[in-house]
Order: sequence, then C-alpha cells, then structure tokens
Amino acid sequence: MRPKQLNQAIKFAIKNKYPLLIKGSPGIGKTQILTQACMEIGTELIVSHPVVSDPTDYKGLPFPTKDGTEATFLPFGDLLKLINADKPTVFFLDDIGQASSSVQASLMHLLLARRINGHAVSKHVVFLAATNRRQDRAAVQGILEPVKSRFAAILELEVNIDDWVDWAIENNMPTELIAFVRYRPNLLHDFKPTADIINTPNPRTVAAVGMMMNAGLPKDTEYEMISGAAGEGFAAEFLGFLKVYRDLPDIDKLIADPMSADVPDEPSTLFAVCGALSAKANKKNFGNIIKFTDRLPGEFQVLLIKDAIKRNKSLANSKEFSAWAINHADVVL
Repeated sequence: MRPKQLNQAIKFAIKNKYPLLIKGSPGIGKTQILTQACMEIGTELIVSHPVVSDPTDYKGLPFPTKDGTEATFLPFGDLLKLINADKPTVFFLDDIGQASSSVQASLMHLLLARRINGHAVSKHVVFLAATNRRQDRAAVQGILEPVKSRFAAILELEVNIDDWVDWAIENNMPTELIAFVRYRPNLLHDFKPTADIINTPNPRTVAAVGMMMNAGLPKDTEYEMISGAAGEGFAAEFLGFLKVYRDLPDIDKLIADPMSADVPDEPSTLFAVCGALSAKANKKNFGNIIKFTDRLPGEFQVLLIKDAIKRNKSLANSKEFSAWAINHADVVL
C-alpha cells in the first residue's frame, strides 16, 4: 500500500473504530503518515511504546482500598486518558513487534474487550499499531497470533516515488535532492539490514540529507555527512549528480530564450534541468517554460509539468497549462 492509500485507510479506520496494524521496513514513514492523518481529521493522538513497557503498565497501578483489606489496579496516565476520552482519540502502539511476548499478551484484553482491569475504554478510542517486519532485523521476533487477530486488518506500507516527491515538495526539501530521487528512484529505498553501524537509504535517512542541506551543510563536509546519513553509495552518486546540477547553464537565461537553449542528452542533466525549471515556474514564466518543455522527450515533459504544478498549484489554472494539456491529451498527470 502506497503512503497516500495508507493515509486514507487510517482515516477510514478511525471513523469506523477499526483497529489497524501497519507493517513495513524502518524509516519509510509509518508513524509520520499516521500522525499526519490524525492531524488532518483533528483526532487526538496518544503514543505508547510497548517495547519499553512492562505487562503491568497496561493494567494500572495497584493501590490498597481504604480499609486496607484488598487492593485494586487504578488506571493512571495514558490509561486514564483512554477511559475518560470524550472526543475521537487514537491510541497508537508504536513498534509493537519489538515488545516482549508478555507485554503483547497484556494488550490482548485491552484491544479486544476494550477494558482496563474492569474499567471500560471510552467509545471514542480506536487502537492503531505499527511494526517492522522480522526480515528487517529490527529486533522483531513476531507478534502473538491472538494479538494479530485482534486487528481488523494488517496493512503493509511500501515506498512510492510520486508520494515521496509530493511530501518532499510540501516540506521544502532541496530541489536538487528531489531531482536526484527522480533520477535514481531505487536509491530512495535501498534498505539493507546490517549489524554494522552504518545507515542505508530510506525515506527517513534521505530526508535527513535534505534537512542538513537546508541548514547550510558545508561543502567540505558534504561527503562525510551525506554518507553518514544515507550510506556511502548514496553519497557518491548524489555528489556526482550535484556536480551536474551545479554546472547547469543559467536557468534564467534558458527561461528567457527557451527555443535557443540546448536540450541535454544525458539523463542526469535532463533530470537536473527539469528539477530546476519546476522550482522556478510561476505564472509569468510558465509559457516560456512550456515552450522548452515541448522540446524534451515525452517522459521528461510530464515529469517537469507535474512537479511544477505540485509546487505551484495555481499553474493548473493557467491558459498555458490548458493549451499544453489539450495538446497532450494522452498524458495523465
């Protein structure tokens, strides 16, 4: 399931009070997508980490009665919030697959019976969970069958380039990084579980590269920092692409005279030019950018126009775009 689909599935589950379990490799956005979905529909979010919990953490705190003849478990903290919730609330069990079997077993009554030691969980609460997979070598030994069966559905999140580009544009990732991911999509998620203390490319580590670049990463530390964030292979290829991007002809001159500008032959340069032009596009220069776009190979035309509109949605209402769309009616943006 791609990220946009998962976002919709989470909203559907919250609306209908269906518990969901989301699985996928580390760093691909499971928690972030869930958090974003809750924000978009105005749902309260409580995050719990079973991996650092004890079985008793989901029962309450033992406390003696007034006469001291017996004790009862009194809910506190997040448990009390689950009982008293008076508006839509998600209780999110993050990294549930890393929790011990005893902790997972303690969750069964909470998930199915919706009770905490005799106290009913509010009808406004829905349970969602996320986990890595066993093959990810993330200390996941599995999830107890009775726990799995308490979820209405188990959904697997997969990385999708177009969804990541949408996210990257909305979150102001560097134009050159987005163009590189378009050029080398396999390097957005080249996750390789290893016991070595190194990172490999995934959406989280690639985003870390973008954040460092936005913060003004010094050029003399680029390789080491990018390699430390997303791995040596990613760093070597990305720095090679950055050299191409930084050596591009003046983009403003290209926009001013789109019919005389040279059209690159190398794919890396084509991706770099498309990225730079999509970032520069506005209503004043869009006509000239489209003139240059029409000289590009078909797949690069679509890429440039799609990313330009993602960055500036008002361009979709321009007469230049309408004319281009009519002339390329066979293309679905």
